[in-house]
Amino acid sequence: MMLRLGFAWSTSSNTTKHIAQARLFTGSLLRKDTPYTLYNSRCSGLPQALQFGQKSVLASTGLSWDSFRSSGAVFFSMASGSDGPDTLKSPKHTNRLSKEKSSYLLQHAHNPVDWYPWGQEAFDKAQSEDKPIFLSVGYSTCHWCHVMERESFEDEEIGKILSENFVCIKVDREERPDVDKVYMTFVQATSGGGGWPMSVWLTPDLRPFIGGTYFPPRDSGRRPGLKTVLLRIIEQWQSNRETLKSTGERVLEALRKGTEISASPGETLPSGPDVANRCYQQLAHSYEEEYGGFREAPKFPSPVNLMFLMSFWTVNRTSSEGAEALQMALHTLRMMALGGIHDHVAQGFHRYSTDSSWHVPHFEKMLYDQAQLAVAYITAYQVSGECLFADVARDVLLYVSRDLSDKSGGFYSAEDADSFPTVESTEKREGAFCVWTAGEIRELLPDIVEGAAGGATQADIFMHHYGVKEQGNVAPDQDPHGELQGQNVLIVRYSVELTAAHFSISVDRLSELLSDARAKLAEVRKARPPPHLDTKMLASWNGLMLSGFARVGAVLGDKALLERAERAACFLQEHLWDEEGQRILHSCYRGNNMEVEQVASPIAGFLDDYAFVVSGVLDLFEATQRVRWLQWAEGLQLRQDQLFWDSHGSGYFCSDPSDPTVLLALKQDQDGAEPSANSVSAMNLLRLSHLTGRQDWIQRSQELLTAFSDRLIKVPIALPDMVRSVMAQHYTLKQIVICGQPDAEDTASLISCVNSLFLPHKISLSLHCM
Repeated sequence: MMLRLGFAWSTSSNTTKHIAQARLFTGSLLRKDTPYTLYNSRCSGLPQALQFGQKSVLASTGLSWDSFRSSGAVFFSMASGSDGPDTLKSPKHTNRLSKEKSSYLLQHAHNPVDWYPWGQEAFDKAQSEDKPIFLSVGYSTCHWCHVMERESFEDEEIGKILSENFVCIKVDREERPDVDKVYMTFVQATSGGGGWPMSVWLTPDLRPFIGGTYFPPRDSGRRPGLKTVLLRIIEQWQSNRETLKSTGERVLEALRKGTEISASPGETLPSGPDVANRCYQQLAHSYEEEYGGFREAPKFPSPVNLMFLMSFWTVNRTSSEGAEALQMALHTLRMMALGGIHDHVAQGFHRYSTDSSWHVPHFEKMLYDQAQLAVAYITAYQVSGECLFADVARDVLLYVSRDLSDKSGGFYSAEDADSFPTVESTEKREGAFCVWTAGEIRELLPDIVEGAAGGATQADIFMHHYGVKEQGNVAPDQDPHGELQGQNVLIVRYSVELTAAHFSISVDRLSELLSDARAKLAEVRKARPPPHLDTKMLASWNGLMLSGFARVGAVLGDKALLERAERAACFLQEHLWDEEGQRILHSCYRGNNMEVEQVASPIAGFLDDYAFVVSGVLDLFEATQRVRWLQWAEGLQLRQDQLFWDSHGSGYFCSDPSDPTVLLALKQDQDGAEPSANSVSAMNLLRLSHLTGRQDWIQRSQELLTAFSDRLIKVPIALPDMVRSVMAQHYTLKQIVICGQPDAEDTASLISCVNSLFLPHKISLSLHCM
């Protein structure tokens, strides 16, 4: 959902010239009356860099905002829509995607489009028939991917045009992030925006020449529809093919040079305090004081920012900047917990808020958000002692354990935003599973509360506390298609003390009433048609979630959470580790018989998979002190080094640089919805060096950070998680060794004491002493 704009352009005039030429060419090809770019706000959210001041980011890289928006691009914000009705009758069409495991690909298995999955069969067909490739990229819980499927890919006429004139390839971006990153880089560079669904046209040898995001099926006002675009590309392919090819190749070459990240000869590691102070200043400048968070709507949780701010505080406790950093983090987390982005009935967090007050969310729930927010909230508890934060961390893990967990121990990827309002409904609506009318609340909670002022009912108290209104509490500008008309998104409007005083009851009594009411609402929600669940299990996101359970379990001393963390680690070893090939596998799937399944040709793990799993396993080791986990983490890091390390420029490539079908060897240079794998790896290397005594890993961590030094010095706000690694290098990791009998009370007390504190620059070891 989150679009991570990771600009690292060279300042070369040729790079800028080739990209500008491609934009003009794209604009002339796609224009109806004027050039345009679609920016899909509902599905992708704002580009991360835009949230934090795109102008300053681009200026630091040698491109102006105006030049980046060359060719007169206009950004259209997409509103909400509804998916078409499901049907039980036999499908009219079936294509190759019916044999796939990905939920997203299966959603397109009965389109009247001759879809291929990404692979050699499709590439060979394009080469033998000399046809351009239409590449469509999305994911299963993407709202606007659903809309484009219904409008265009289920359209018989458009399906025929696509199938007869193009080799059509459908890609699940979560299944093939390497493919997604390459072509999203092209779309961002040539159109000035990006998002999903992503639509890119390629030559038979996979070179992109035109790209965009969502297209309506047919012309609408000044916007060309997909049919028009397809016909123009067919015409250009027949009459102007060499120009298409040469334009795409020039842009690709410019991107190769512009996205290169490497350490310059003689370059040294940037100063930890200087980089951290600059990152703090940039975040403070973008901070929104009333409700927390960064910039205005739409507003994202951004756990990487919050974790940096709390780490910054630990080394600046006595300064005003340190105090302000902590206040920014805690206030943001507090307001998110009270807001509608937090599911007050069924726990967990939605993807982002469409408004500045965290009230009306985009309702999809992603595993990677739950994982990082669990860690952020338990960290907030460590630094503040406020039970609210610990309660929210438990709340997140309760949701994941109940709704996103497979019996094998793995974690599912996501829950959709759209669902049917009732079992009789034929159209899905965003948020239908989560919202309430005032009438529903009154019918469900009719009892008069004894002793409450004015003879208030349980419904009166609940509606007051959670901002429920008779006419609904969603503003029209937050609901352009009327899907939430008359509905309420629960948001805590008052403290328990104020609500209790308002109704003349005790705080304890109020807490009981609200808890009972939420439980009743949860039972009603169970009877509603549930949103689609993406049961794909990814090594990377499971690694993040492993960290969540291990970290929260350690801080709270909760054995059940630590046992769940170990089950997750065992799942990763059993289902996503190829012992014979000594490699991580990127994904596996829940089959029709509720058993874990794998595709015929398993997808090899990417850098994210290794980095996030190593980090999670190290967290598990520190929480349990079981040597098997340290040994596995060490072996995984060695394999990561072999597969992805850039021996010439330092740092890690995102995917296998020897793969001929992946045209750009990228190093992600932005911590966005997920941290950059290079950011995580820098800390992994440092932790492992202290745990294993391998000094070469300290050196490798420093080389990695040096490769990103230009970005760290100029725009550290783009890499707050990597800034934490620079800080760790500066302040050095401290070893805390606890020596005692494992089951002794005093040993447990010491471990609990260490775990109660947020010490970002430490590793802990427990030694069995007689």
